[in-house]
Amino acid sequence: MNHSHPELAEQFVKDAERTTWHDETLWFVRQKRDRSIYAIPEFQELRELASQIKNHTLSRLHTYLTQFEEAARANGVQVHWAANAEEHNAIVLDILRKHGAERIVKSKSMLTEECHLNPYLLQHGIQVVDTDLGERIIQFRNEPPSHVVLPAIHLKKEDVGETFHLHLGTLKGEKDPQTLTEAARLHLRTKFVSGQVAISGVNFAVAETGSVVVCTNEGNADLGVTLAKVHIACMGIEKLIPRLTDLGVFTRLLARSATGQPVTTYTSHYTKPGPGKEMHIVIVDNGRTKQLGRPDFRASLKCIRCGACMNTCPVYRRSGGHSYDFTIPGPIGAILSPNIDMHKHKSLPFASTLCGSCTDVCPVKIDIHTQLYKWRQVIGENNELPASKKWSMKLLSRVLSSPGVYGWGGKVARESLRLLPHGFTHAKALNPWAKAREMPAPPKQSFREWYEQQNSNGKA
Repeated sequence: MNHSHPELAEQFVKDAERTTWHDETLWFVRQKRDRSIYAIPEFQELRELASQIKNHTLSRLHTYLTQFEEAARANGVQVHWAANAEEHNAIVLDILRKHGAERIVKSKSMLTEECHLNPYLLQHGIQVVDTDLGERIIQFRNEPPSHVVLPAIHLKKEDVGETFHLHLGTLKGEKDPQTLTEAARLHLRTKFVSGQVAISGVNFAVAETGSVVVCTNEGNADLGVTLAKVHIACMGIEKLIPRLTDLGVFTRLLARSATGQPVTTYTSHYTKPGPGKEMHIVIVDNGRTKQLGRPDFRASLKCIRCGACMNTCPVYRRSGGHSYDFTIPGPIGAILSPNIDMHKHKSLPFASTLCGSCTDVCPVKIDIHTQLYKWRQVIGENNELPASKKWSMKLLSRVLSSPGVYGWGGKVARESLRLLPHGFTHAKALNPWAKAREMPAPPKQSFREWYEQQNSNGKA
């Protein structure tokens, strides 16, 4: 059974302490982002340039995809094309079987999460180890990531300590971050050494050179690729940029927008396989060309997965990433998800105040809040609104379009607030607004009544 965002968010906010901690932690990351960009006078010019580069690339995507494939093949890389998640997973499994591989080390990749690669490979007898620390934590817990950059941000150090006690044998009650990180480091080193194939995501793909660029803070992608004989890089078609000289624009924006760092600790370029090794690139569509064909939503493909919109969004911060029930949560996920399955994700575009903060912080200037508003219209036009919302809006439309009915309704509301007992007007079941707010004292007359009175007295 599919659950809507409000239903899943309600479960998250039941733990008020965790919700508050989640909110404050993400706002701390947002503040780090602000401090880091103030140090660059030309930051807004960088955003505009990045936006234009992405717009240009998307307008000629077929040309750059062809150029990228030709350059990669010339470098000795094997290039594969996948129309959807099923084809992507089958291609990866086929490569693994050709090499008799049973142990895989994988660095962070939202695309493989989107394609549900891990459970697919496990079903076929392949051991998959996520080597990013946050990803490894949630893999132990059998949970999806709740953030594109900080996959375990919903967990506190006590949660991690308990998880490591169960899976790594650390002391029960251990919660020192350094001690827990060291335990994970020792555990993962053995996995790197025994890994037969390394799978990575792709942050940027350079059409000019046929290279893929992977940005990490832990160096896990480099260690996995260096030690394994086969490297499989999985990328969505939107990861392309035209030239190597364009890359500097995005690396200056990515880490600052994501975590407030000047640059990621490791920015690794993979162009060709090493001696005696193989390199494969799997280029995936999985609904992206459909989104490209939607003029109102095409710009969402400019996303560089920095997570800045999540860190600033008041709804995401208070409801948690898992409440979105989609690989990419938060404001940008609420745009991408209805493109994949409008019926399942019809509640997500409404999980926003439309305050515009997401648009303000987006490093590639995606008009996120505008697209969320447009998705609401599309969902309404496709009759996907819940019946309660649909009919309440129709009723409200009739009330607001009739001055007489509107005036009468206001008068009834004022008298009800004045005459009915407080326990009735503020009952949580009848008035959810009153859970955390006091209803205003009803005025003796409406503005319209006051205006007419002033006008009759010759004062208006």
